[in-house]
Amino acid sequence: MTQSERTGQDRPAQITYEQAGVSTAEGARAVDAIRQTVRSTYRPEVIGDLGGFGGLFSAAAFKDMDDPIMVSGTDGVGTKLKLAQRLGVHDTVGIDLVAMCANDIVVSGAEPLFFLDYIATGKLEQDKMAKIVEGVAEGCRQAGCSLIGGEMAEHPGVMDPDDYDLSGFVVGVVDRPKAIGPELVEEGDVILGLASTGVHSNGFSLVRKAVLDSIMTTDELLEPVPELGGIGIGEALLTPTRIYVRSLLSAIRAGLPLHAAAHITGGGITENLNRALPAGLDARIELGTWPNVPVISYVIDAAGLSEEEALKTFNCGLGMCVICPPAAADDISAHLTHAGETVYPVGSIVAGTAGQAGKVVYAR
Repeated sequence: MTQSERTGQDRPAQITYEQAGVSTAEGARAVDAIRQTVRSTYRPEVIGDLGGFGGLFSAAAFKDMDDPIMVSGTDGVGTKLKLAQRLGVHDTVGIDLVAMCANDIVVSGAEPLFFLDYIATGKLEQDKMAKIVEGVAEGCRQAGCSLIGGEMAEHPGVMDPDDYDLSGFVVGVVDRPKAIGPELVEEGDVILGLASTGVHSNGFSLVRKAVLDSIMTTDELLEPVPELGGIGIGEALLTPTRIYVRSLLSAIRAGLPLHAAAHITGGGITENLNRALPAGLDARIELGTWPNVPVISYVIDAAGLSEEEALKTFNCGLGMCVICPPAAADDISAHLTHAGETVYPVGSIVAGTAGQAGKVVYAR
């Protein structure tokens, strides 16, 4: 029995890929549309051009390092994408994507070198893809790395036509003698907090449940909110994640003694700063020494979160924490401020429990 006899339906003699829902022609147009955008991120080490099967990057610069260590990271943007799709704002989430990856590897002192992205969508649209990739390219420019490849995948029948998801992968390098991390942290060190630009890209499942699910229209999302400085909640929440790469690397290259750093992402201050601590030492954070970002306070109030829960959910105004010797804290703070960061002394490293993992403790 033939397939048509089993289904009782006539079948065409040929079913093309496009009839199945995938437009290779639109994909080719999308690649052409992003070509110049991608090239704008190229460092001198990039070999070749967009369109090959793999991205090529010269390692010649490593020859001057004593012991080059490759550092890699991968991440996504999460459910923040749902808000971007709802508002039709597609040119900033790519910055978030790069930030989540590049900020993760710079905490070891690594310089991001190149980046690859993956975009999956229900229906590929050239203009939308171009906006997304422009955001990725802008993030790469801010982080100083090259966008050397990626993939745009069309998933008809698996994803809704307007839906898309993003993931990315970054590779960097650090010379082992210049690497920073928990092993350098000492009791008495100072903790400096670097201001965030908003919610960044974490906690959006809670944001959606506490705030966005109760807002029914796009107009309500865009309506100015006085406590947010007169902008809408949608715009405030879509503010891109700050990229701290250039400022931190500038301080390290200036010979300033950074001991460790922590990117404050999902899990908030409580569950990220502890990752920069060695066993037996705790991070004592003095609450009230820095301001929260208005949009995070807005969400905390809407969700009715306790202070403890908020501190392990959101960045609460600090997107990056730096640990350094007390004698160098003023110089490092001044350098980072000159590099464009807003810096707060927020705590110190104190004795913990011998042999046990370091933790974050709070005081007033």
